Amino acid sequence: MHVLTVVGARPQFVKAWPVSRALRRRHRETLLHTGQHYDDRMSRVFFDELGLPEPDVNLEVGSGTHGAQTGAMLIGIEREIESRKPDWVLVYGDTNSTLAGALAAAKLHVPIAHVEAGLRSFNRRMPEELNRVMVDHISDLAFCPTAAAVANLEREGIARGVHLVGDVMQDATAAALDRLNGHAPPLGLAPGSYYLVTVHRAENTDDPARLSSILSAFERMDRPVVWPVHPRTRAALGDGQAPGNVRMVEPFGYLDMLAAERSAAAILTDSGGVQKEAFILGVPCVTLRDETEWVETVEAGWNRLAGADTDKIVQMATEAPPRERPSLYGDGRAAERIVALLEKGTP
Repeated sequence: MHVLTVVGARPQFVKAWPVSRALRRRHRETLLHTGQHYDDRMSRVFFDELGLPEPDVNLEVGSGTHGAQTGAMLIGIEREIESRKPDWVLVYGDTNSTLAGALAAAKLHVPIAHVEAGLRSFNRRMPEELNRVMVDHISDLAFCPTAAAVANLEREGIARGVHLVGDVMQDATAAALDRLNGHAPPLGLAPGSYYLVTVHRAENTDDPARLSSILSAFERMDRPVVWPVHPRTRAALGDGQAPGNVRMVEPFGYLDMLAAERSAAAILTDSGGVQKEAFILGVPCVTLRDETEWVETVEAGWNRLAGADTDKIVQMATEAPPRERPSLYGDGRAAERIVALLEKGTP
C-alpha cells in the first residue's frame, strides 16, 4: 500500500509520528510537507527530535492569506498525487494543509483518510472549523478520537467510513514520555513554580482588545508566566513589552514543550493540541477561547473556558482540578488501528 501523507503545521508533525512508524513497518509512505510552518523551531526541530523521516516533498509554501496559501498547496499537492499515484491521501487535523490535501485528492478521485475527524467547536468564524467540516464531508475514512466526534458526524449525516480509533496524540505523548525520563523542564524552571502559556489563534492575535485583556491577566498572575511565543503572535505584539512577570522565549521543541507542560502549575492556551496534552499529562488547563472542540476535557473539569476575560483567566488559573481524571483518548494504539483500517480499505 502506498500512502501520501500531507503535513504542514507543528501539531501535525506530532500526530503523524506514531502513524508513520506503524505504517512504514509494512507499507510505503510518501511524506509531503506543505511548508505551512517553516520556522526551524516550528518545523525542523520536530523532525529531528521525533525521528520523523525527512519529507519526500517540501512545497515551502510559507505564510500568506488563506486563499493564497491554500491555492499554492493545491497546485503542489495535485502535482505530487498525479505523479506518485498513491492508494490513499492521509490528512491530519484542521489546517489549510489538511483542506488542500483533501481537496486535491477528491478532485483526482484518490481516497481520503482524515485523522482527528468529527471535531466541532460550532464556531464557523474559525478557519479551522471550516476546514475540518469540509474535509470530513469529502473523506472516505474518518478516524475519530472520541465518541463525541463520532456523534458529531452522525448528526451531519456522515456514517459510512466512520471509525472510533482513539487519539494519536495519546500514542505520541506516551511514546515521548518514555524519552523524558530525567528530562528537566527547560530554562531551569522548578516544577509547579510557573504558569505556561501559548497564544496563537487569529481570534486572539488579530484582535487588539482580546490580546490586551489576555496580557492583563498574565500581569496579575500569582506566579511567573513562561510564554514560548509563536511567530504569528510576536508579529502581532510588535514592539510592545510584556508584563514584568512574563518571560517571553522562543518556541520550545516538542520534548522541551512536554517537559514544560508536565511541570507547570497550570497551562493557559488557545491551542487545541496543548489542551489535550495538558489533560493527558494531568495538568489543569485554562483555554483562552470562548469554545473548544475538546468538549470532553471541559466536562471532566480539567479544562476551563475563560475566553479573553481577564478576571476569569486569573481566577480559573488557580482553581484546583477534580480528583478524578477519566480516560478519554484511548489506549495508545490509535495508530495501529488506523493502519489496519487503511489496509482494509473503504467499506
